[in-house]
Amino acid sequence: MSADPIETLAEAAGERSLTEGLAAILARPVDPDLHRRAAQHVLDWLGCAVIGATTEPGRLIARYGAGFSSGAAHAIGVGRLDPPAAAFVNGAYGNVLEMDDIHRAAILHPGPVVIPAALAVAERDGATAGALLDAVVRGYEAVIRVGRSVGPGHYRHWHKTATCGPFGAAAAVASLKGLDHGQTVAALGNAGTQASGPWQCRLEGVMSKQLHNAAAARAGLTAAELAALGFTGPAEILEGPLGFYAAMCPDPEPARVLAEPTADWQIRATSFKPWPACRHTHPTIDAALALRARVPAQAIERVRVTTYDDALTYCDNPAPATPLDGKFSLQHCVAVVLLDGPPVLAAFERMALRRADVAELRGRVELAAGEPYAGAYPAHFGAEVVVDLRDGGVERAAVADALGDPENPMGAAEIEAKARMLMAEAGLEGGRIDAIVAATAALARGGTIAQLTALLP
Repeated sequence: MSADPIETLAEAAGERSLTEGLAAILARPVDPDLHRRAAQHVLDWLGCAVIGATTEPGRLIARYGAGFSSGAAHAIGVGRLDPPAAAFVNGAYGNVLEMDDIHRAAILHPGPVVIPAALAVAERDGATAGALLDAVVRGYEAVIRVGRSVGPGHYRHWHKTATCGPFGAAAAVASLKGLDHGQTVAALGNAGTQASGPWQCRLEGVMSKQLHNAAAARAGLTAAELAALGFTGPAEILEGPLGFYAAMCPDPEPARVLAEPTADWQIRATSFKPWPACRHTHPTIDAALALRARVPAQAIERVRVTTYDDALTYCDNPAPATPLDGKFSLQHCVAVVLLDGPPVLAAFERMALRRADVAELRGRVELAAGEPYAGAYPAHFGAEVVVDLRDGGVERAAVADALGDPENPMGAAEIEAKARMLMAEAGLEGGRIDAIVAATAALARGGTIAQLTALLP
């Protein structure tokens, strides 16, 4: 194989294994123009993680983390820990409020796993901010390429951020440590051996999703650090007869790992989430917001939602009992939006779930999967909301792509405002928030990692 990373891309599909081809794709130079985008994802994750640390599962993770040995990497809410421990603790926080970034085709959340692993190793090793941002880009690439290959059957039973996340964390740390081709393949192989995270937790309203992400961040970091020492791993972890696909994927699409090897980096196709609920609810929320602008809630007789099948599979819950249930309830999201407007964090607290007016309107929401949304998914997350009015009239609104998706992007100011809001809700004072925002943006302009982590709670 050619020593030139660009030339290797044409050969990637002919490699002995999928991880060898993926390692070749990851070896591409990262355009410095991507650093600003990567820094935005770091800021987005920080906002989610800082407030995630203040929640009940976050506080429990911090208590657990306090028992680890001290080290050179900052863990939010705990202090300095060894990198695997810091990656575990920080990895638990980012998804708690369901506001973390998401890639539609892969249907997973890269940031909560990739960034904690990369940040922990970069801080300990004194890496440059540019090296950290390169690592984030490569980590997103790996987790997304694997995630989009596992097939819909995998997603029915497995939490993809957990199962595919170790590949992203391993790729990010491999980038930071400058692993060669063979070492990167070993890191990816041993990341895959640690894939775990069945979806039962989603049915019971427990805290396991946070454990999934924490374990994925630590697993990928560990795999890469061991590979740097010469620890070997299975090159055919994905497609082998006893590998990932055989064990966990009834309908994999292996070609999607290496498809379009010279295409733009996948971080550009990763979406930001404006609302604190499952991403499958977001197109419905956006459509409901458009309706609320012209229809008073008291005029509504019935609400009909048409969207794609997975939105119903994961978010058809007419009687949510817990905050997590509410975040996975299309009925609740529609009701609070039509009554109150843009859904804020408090819209998913127990008091909001028990409001009589919200519960009454939830009961008048009907859900269905249908076209064009079912056929467009997962390339597009869309929905239509129709309200039948008490006077016999009908109003409708539809969105083809949720706010924050590449076709309907959030601007830089909106991404920053979201992070500021979350950190303020977590109790940080304004001056400190200003400094964190500035230090994160500075990562793309020659700032330092230490300047940022010194500001974190």
